[in-house]
Order: sequence, then C-alpha cells, then structure tokens
Amino acid sequence: MITQKVPVDISNSSVHSSLTLLEQHKTVRELRSDLLHRSRSIIEQSPSPIRVMARLVAELEKQCRELNIAEEVLRSEIVNRTIGDVDLRRITECEGEPGGPGDYRLLADELGVALPNEQLHGYVATGEIYLWLRDQMQQCERELLQQGIDLRVYDLYGVGNPMLRSWLASEMQKLGLIVTDEQLYLALGAMDSIDKVFRGLSQIYREKNITINAVLFPEPGFNVPEWQARSLGYQLYQFHTQAENNFKLTAIQLDDILQQNADIRIIYLTVTNNPTTFAYTADELTKLFEVIRKYWQSGRDIYIIADLAYIGTTTPEEDQARIEAFAVTDVFLHTIFVSTFSKSHTLTGERFGWVTIGDPKIAAALMPSWSNTMASLPAEWQLRFMAYVRLIQSRPWIVEKLRAFYRMRRRRLIAQLQKFDAEQHLFAKIHFGDDATVYNWSQLRPGEDAFSLFEKTGIAGVPGSGFGYTNDYIRFSIGVIPVPVTE
Repeated sequence: MITQKVPVDISNSSVHSSLTLLEQHKTVRELRSDLLHRSRSIIEQSPSPIRVMARLVAELEKQCRELNIAEEVLRSEIVNRTIGDVDLRRITECEGEPGGPGDYRLLADELGVALPNEQLHGYVATGEIYLWLRDQMQQCERELLQQGIDLRVYDLYGVGNPMLRSWLASEMQKLGLIVTDEQLYLALGAMDSIDKVFRGLSQIYREKNITINAVLFPEPGFNVPEWQARSLGYQLYQFHTQAENNFKLTAIQLDDILQQNADIRIIYLTVTNNPTTFAYTADELTKLFEVIRKYWQSGRDIYIIADLAYIGTTTPEEDQARIEAFAVTDVFLHTIFVSTFSKSHTLTGERFGWVTIGDPKIAAALMPSWSNTMASLPAEWQLRFMAYVRLIQSRPWIVEKLRAFYRMRRRRLIAQLQKFDAEQHLFAKIHFGDDATVYNWSQLRPGEDAFSLFEKTGIAGVPGSGFGYTNDYIRFSIGVIPVPVTE
C-alpha cells in the first residue's frame, strides 16, 4: 500500500541552532500546526490511519532535528502516542532501587533484546539473555533433528513444527482449552493469523456453495481485520457499540443483529479490546454464547474469531476466567482463537503468533490457507519462537513484571491527561478501562479532536475514525515512549 506523504514545509523557516529554547518551542508549534492543517484529510481518508498518523509525527520529528531543535524541546512539543508497541530500548522508568523488581530499564536485557555491553539509560546490558536465546535455538534444532524434523527443508503443510505447536497447545490447555498440536497452527503474528483464517473459511463456504458471507465487527475495534475481510469479498456489518456498555456488544444487541442479518457467518470478537481497553467478563461472554447457541441449534453455523492479542496484559485470574468461558463444548467447536506474543510480551518485531482451532475438522479444512500462502515458515523464526517459549516458561516473573510495567504507564498517562484537562478542559471523559492493554481511550469535548489536541498539547493520538468510531474519541498508546510522572 502506498500512502501519500505530507512533508513538513520548512522553506520559509529560518531556524538555526542559535535560537533560544523559547524560540525553538514556538517554531515547533508552528510546524506542528501547519502539518495538521495540511494532513487532516489524508489521515481521515486513509485505510490505515494509525500508521499514517504515526508516520506524519515521525516525519515532523525528523524535520525538527534537521533544524537543530533541542531534544528537550522535541520531547515536550511532540509526544508520539500513536503506535501501541513497547520499545524496550527506550524504557527509562525505575521505581524503587536500581536493579530491583521495579527497575523496568532492565526489561530489554531480561527479554534478550539488548546486545552485550549495550548502554541503555544508566546501565550497561549484560546481553546474557541475548546470547542464551541463540544457544537455545541451537539446542532446539538438535532436538528437532533427533526427532527427524529438519526445518531446513520444505514443510509440506506450512503450519510449523510439531514440537513447538505441542508446547503452545500445552499453554492453551493451562488456560482451560483442551487441544492438541493438530489444532494449533503457527503464523507470523496475529494479523497473519487472522488473514489466513478468513481465507480458509471463505474457501470452506465456497465448497458448500454458500456465496454470501458476512462478518460482524463490533466497533470501535482494530481495523486491519476489516480490511482483510473486505479484500477477500466478505460483506461487513459494523456495529457501533455504546459508552454506557463500555463499548462492548451486549447479548440483546447480538440477538437483534443476527435476526436481521442471516448472512452473518463470522463474529470477530476482541476479548480485550483495542482501542477501548475494556474487556469482556466471563459472564458477558457466556450471555453472548447463549444467544449464538440458538442459531447453532437451528442449523446456522456461526464462527467466532476470538482475538486474544491482549490476554496477559491484565489480572491473570480475570484472563483465565475469560478463556474458560469458551471451553463449553459447542462454543469451543465454533471458535478460532488468535494469540500472539507481540503485545503481552512486548515482542512485536518477532512476529510470534498462532491460532488454536476448536473443531479438528475445521482445523484440517483451514490448513491449505497456510500451505498455499507461505509454503513453509522460516526455520530461524521457528527456532527463535521456541527459544522464547523456553525463556518465558523458565522465567514466569518476566510476565508479571511486564504487567506491572503496563499498569504503571497506564496510571501515569491517565494522570497526565487529567492534568491537561484541568488546565485546558479538553476531555469530556477520560476512561480508565479495565486496566488492560497498552492504551487509553478517552472522549474529547465538543469542538475538539485528535488534531486540535495535538496542536494544543503536542500529544499525538489516533482519532476514533481509525477504529470505525467517531472523532470525538481518541486512542493514546503507552508503548513507545515513557510517560512522565505528573506533579
């Protein structure tokens, strides 16, 4: 996809390194305002507004550095909270004693991202885990070869090696889902997983001579699956959820939608929602399943794609209850679960993802979506995936530390937004969410939107339209850059 770039116009600017800090602040604000006025329509019309907004802000930062704007000015005038991914190398927060459990700077080293002797915000990384992961990759390859599995040759099914799949199946079993490795397929992240599932289900419908197929997308929601479904010829039903229901689909609403639209065959359900940060409770899920059960019993097959990307970012007991709600036999057989390490373990660039398919027959029918799209998963990728599974299993405290880190940043961001609101009255409501994901979802006052807020505060978020919602809402990420302590 080619997206039009909106360069920052600096032709009339006479900024030099000799400018005072006050003059630099003024210059950045002028550039920021000019960028927004010229790029608003491009962002609103783009099929990927999240990435476009992020690129525009990055380009603005680049232009300011070319003008020798001081870093301290940049940090205060351009705060990029568009993309959700955590950048481990940019973590500066340390709560308590250096080297203690609240020293989040160490996460880059503890997760094997930091190189040996890499200097990161006041400490020098050992690189011990970086090297350990590579040693584990070699050990895993030797173990696979002993079982007659050579990742260096063609994988006929393309779904990944059975050893890693069995490990992940065991992890799903711990959550209450009884599956085997034959019901679990590897993929290059959650987005790749979802695309393959849509392709596979589409083929299943064609083989049954079912030509009209629709997907229900409760909104606001992650917009990439909508683009994927549309490109594959599905009809889309986008249901606008309400704030009074914490932006979640209710059982009554679902029943009404399914009654009125007999062509809905797939429900895309983000169990813990991006962007809203609200999560379905086990009871809410059970009530939704009771509605769908009526249609299953009448002979109408409706599949649930359960996106679990943010399972692991909040209270473990609540996450466990959510997944166990799917374990009822008829629900389980109609559900395809999408999992990833990208968000819960801050491993976005690694692209570790997998799907768990409740019905073994559907699993077999979906397999061609893997073999006919990627042919064979990269050997090194599978080995690294295996090494990370072993790291996480051997050091469960890392997951707890990540949860605490997310919680700390969410708390700080809410405090910062409250401070801005007290000074400038920008928000109608700052939502706390369910203490989950790596975002904040808030409503702006009438007359304000993501662009005016960026112009006034320097904080760049993603407008609600990027998630199929209204632009009086905005999503902020806690991920890429630290959140300052609000005094």
